[in-house]
Amino acid sequence: MKKISRFYKNISWSDSHWLLFFFLAAVFLWMLGLGNVPLRDWDEGSHAIVAREIYRQGNWLHLTYFDTPYFIKPPLVYWLIAIGYHVWGGVGEFSSRVNLAFLTACGVPLLYLLGREVFSRRLEAILSTLVYLTLLPVLRHGRLVMLDGIINTFFICLLLCLLKERKKQIWALGIGICLGLITLTKGIIVLALWAIAGVFVLLNRQWKLFVNPYAWLGLILGIAIAVPWYWLQWETHGDFFVELYFKSQSLERLSTAVEGNTGAPWYYFLELSKYSLPWLFFLPGGLFLAWKQKGKPWGNLVLVGTILFLGTISLMQTKLPWYIMPYYPFFALTVGAYLAHLWQDKRFYSRFFVGLFSIFNLVAWGGFIYFIITHHPFTLILMSGIIAVTMGLATRFLWKHDRRFIPTLFIGLYFSLALLMLSPAWLWEINEQYPVLKVAAIAKKYTPEKTIIYTSFPHHRPSLEFYSDRQILSTPPDTLQQLWEDGQYLLLDRQTFISLQLPDLAILGEAILEEDEDFVLVKNQKSKLKAIKLTFD
Repeated sequence: MKKISRFYKNISWSDSHWLLFFFLAAVFLWMLGLGNVPLRDWDEGSHAIVAREIYRQGNWLHLTYFDTPYFIKPPLVYWLIAIGYHVWGGVGEFSSRVNLAFLTACGVPLLYLLGREVFSRRLEAILSTLVYLTLLPVLRHGRLVMLDGIINTFFICLLLCLLKERKKQIWALGIGICLGLITLTKGIIVLALWAIAGVFVLLNRQWKLFVNPYAWLGLILGIAIAVPWYWLQWETHGDFFVELYFKSQSLERLSTAVEGNTGAPWYYFLELSKYSLPWLFFLPGGLFLAWKQKGKPWGNLVLVGTILFLGTISLMQTKLPWYIMPYYPFFALTVGAYLAHLWQDKRFYSRFFVGLFSIFNLVAWGGFIYFIITHHPFTLILMSGIIAVTMGLATRFLWKHDRRFIPTLFIGLYFSLALLMLSPAWLWEINEQYPVLKVAAIAKKYTPEKTIIYTSFPHHRPSLEFYSDRQILSTPPDTLQQLWEDGQYLLLDRQTFISLQLPDLAILGEAILEEDEDFVLVKNQKSKLKAIKLTFD
């Protein structure tokens, strides 16, 4: 026991060794099973369609969605996905996700470097990075065809450059460059992240930054990275671009709930409680510690990030789970600092932690039994078993005031997350609506290219459009009747198909799904197309 404690106390790895370790651990986890599930709605399908049009048409400056100008997001993410299509052998799930996943994984070693700058000891930096490595939301969203994972990486890099500028002025170049990359990735969010960095500079009294020539040069480079694309869109599309991008897709999200995505002010606190366990248990202690040490760089940084960013997104009317992603680096630094505090001082091993982990242990064993009874995949059974054992050991170590509960949690969570990534269950949202692959297959096989298909399904599904390579528009039943008479292609669920009682029937294709959710592709028989019926077993 004493040898183990001495080993943990005197870790001899250098910073370069830790960097390599975190890089390899992150890349392995982020790449594991990356292409084992279809793209999901909403963002993955739509982003992949835009990138596919870049890949096919070679138009890198003007984004399109089925040949229609697309202004919802800036182009950097779509460029990265399109590059993935060129490098990884064409369009697919893995090639759509891989470049973004890799860049998100790079945020893990960067967080270690950030921790080395804000903390006086290496222990806090190591523990903070391990927390970030084992946060489920960071891992999941960073593996998706979404923008938020690489935003985290750019933001961590920005903060790192900001802190390193205190020792070497040339690091200030990276501040403006990172701001430019964030602007070219997600536009207006740069204002919130810039505000956090700016307030931290003031609290940290980095006055020399304002007269650092490299800082101004970096700002010029950042503008050169981001502004030309915006200028080109304005020159090409004029006020239409300004109205749609800056107003509808940016400013209105602050004051109105876009597409019904709203929630209470405590929405993101619920998100934290659902997906950041067990590290959430240590967040209050970390925030209290940060308040006590608010004069230190790490205390200032996590308090500014927590108050400004969480406060801003909580007040926004539009609320989506991934908006909280830029908070997780601050979350990891806060929890890592408190874990280091616990590591050094056994007096703070509260029995409250024992109770919480005991409950978590019981829930994990319940999940393990449930997965066995319901014949879930072996990977999920093994994952739940590892979580149950991990929580049991952590509870035992906490009861004995043994700091080995900390490495136990890291090891158990890492391997359980790896097993989850090997299972299709890591992307559980694809089961919320009917699976698209069979439906997309009939749409693609039995309609000409560039056909617009009208469907009775009430929600737009970009993933269906991606796999069918056809634009598929949700349409009310009364309009479907008129479109039928006009000879348009209709994709109807079985109930709508029966209720419409369409004459001159021509069933082009049929997809049989589970629970009687089958779809039929039809067209007016007067179109003189040969009726073909395809049934998927």
